[in-house]
Amino acid sequence: MAIYLDHAATTPLRREVLDAMLPYLTEAFGNPSSAHAFGRTARAALDEAHERVAKRLHAEPREIVFTSGGTEANNLALKGAAWAGKAHGHRIVTSAVEHHAVGHTLGHLEKFGFEIVALPVDRYGRVDPDQLEAALTDRTILVSIMLANNEVGTIQPMADIAKVVRARKGILLHVDAVQAAPYVDLDLSSLDADLVSLGAHKFEGPKGVGALFVRHGTHILAQQQGGTQERHRRAGTENVAGAVGLAAAYDLSCSERSETVGRLRRQRERLAKAILATPGTETTGHPKQRLPGLLSIIARDTDGASVSMSLDLEGIACSVGSACTTGSTEVSHVLTAMGYPEEEARGALRLSLGRTTTDDEVAVACEVVPRVIASMRIGGATVASDPLGQAIGV
Repeated sequence: MAIYLDHAATTPLRREVLDAMLPYLTEAFGNPSSAHAFGRTARAALDEAHERVAKRLHAEPREIVFTSGGTEANNLALKGAAWAGKAHGHRIVTSAVEHHAVGHTLGHLEKFGFEIVALPVDRYGRVDPDQLEAALTDRTILVSIMLANNEVGTIQPMADIAKVVRARKGILLHVDAVQAAPYVDLDLSSLDADLVSLGAHKFEGPKGVGALFVRHGTHILAQQQGGTQERHRRAGTENVAGAVGLAAAYDLSCSERSETVGRLRRQRERLAKAILATPGTETTGHPKQRLPGLLSIIARDTDGASVSMSLDLEGIACSVGSACTTGSTEVSHVLTAMGYPEEEARGALRLSLGRTTTDDEVAVACEVVPRVIASMRIGGATVASDPLGQAIGV
């Protein structure tokens, strides 16, 4: 059977979500900016989508901006905040392990005179709030730190990070929560962030739609011009079906989160134990503060891309890291920042479980993955590993 263990890359569109979207792809096709009945029907659905997402985030409907995905949400947050704050400063602080949707966007802003400071991380991929505090100056206008890493699953100490940022007046905090959203409660009444990015396809919603939370009173500059949609923050005829799908998927994800998280932790621990019995393997990421279904490992003396291809031939889909870097010959910038040398980082493998992953699939993976890793070893090295180490502490 084909086994999909790459839910961190994308998730299957849930049937209930498709059913919610279908009317707005067929008979209820109106433009929500039109005044006639067709437009009013679309507008009502769009307004309800804003309300449903806002309710789950403990936010206000007017604080939700629908986008074309998590990447656009990050771009709108970073560029919008940077250009809006340019008169007050030019310094932006981030981490060395951000998704490329953040890292490359900040690299683009650097070309226009913004100073980008990428904080180092520890062996687990976490930012030190004290180092963040030391990096803030009177010219700092924005801090952008992801909630959970998409490659190793580490969850950042966001409450401490927010506390540091809030102690300095005038600095905005952006949180890339795209990977975390299905598994972490994003209560924005307590998560003290100004901007938070989401992507629907990470929680069984449609691809090509995301959302950006913009706290009321936060000033950003729109990054595309045209109409007045999304309260003048994102021009263009709205993707009504996509917004409805995102809202439906996030509703379901939130309502089932507790059960899903518990099951994924148990399945991941089972898979980790089986893999770590193979000599020369270890997990990466924080031992406890991590996403429940993401298992990131390094198999020394192997090539992760080759292992992933061999597993694909065995019917198991996984990856070596972010899907956005597939095909790149460079090693993971995340693992490099965490201190892994290139020869070890090339042995990285990411297996990510999701709501639809079954115990039977995990049982098969427990047999196949260790066997394939052992068969792909280069030179027959037998480096000892700790079978009760950081992989199964959650």
